[in-house]
Amino acid sequence: MTEKQRVHISRLLSFVLRHKPETIGIQLDHEGWVPVTTLLAALQTHGSPVSMDELQEVVATNEKQRFAFSADGMCIRASQGHSITVDLGYQPVAPPEILYHGTGEKYIQQIRQEGLRKRSRRHVHLSPDHATALAVGQRHGKPVILEVLAGAMARNGYRFFLSDNGVWLTDAVPVEYLVFPEGA
Repeated sequence: MTEKQRVHISRLLSFVLRHKPETIGIQLDHEGWVPVTTLLAALQTHGSPVSMDELQEVVATNEKQRFAFSADGMCIRASQGHSITVDLGYQPVAPPEILYHGTGEKYIQQIRQEGLRKRSRRHVHLSPDHATALAVGQRHGKPVILEVLAGAMARNGYRFFLSDNGVWLTDAVPVEYLVFPEGA
């Protein structure tokens, strides 16, 4: 499979497993799972055939590990990033003192006023390191990396969750817990 094909399938899976399963006639369970056979049949029916081998390759090679198979391999779900209501079963975890958030320079003024909000997603996504946040920020134009005082937030009652693919999740990050780089 070419890189272009992998990216296409990954985007398609993100769309149906995170946002709009109904577009291909599937329904996720309350934890976001769908049987693999159901997903593959629905993709076929809706003109986007994906083989089991292709699906396994996309899940295995996705550098952000956006998707996960159930322990028995019979079901699949997105690891995080849903705009629909699902309970991923993540339990609160104490975060490191500092986490990072990559964004585009064009959003800095709004973030200075409102902090980080989940908007259409279920959580605000935070990175464990500067390099990952930089990769995220570059998707939004000229990148800006914010430090998040996650340890202080946790001590003040904010809850954090760690997704299966290493993305930190929280409901919001108020401005007072953000450190903006000089000049941003």
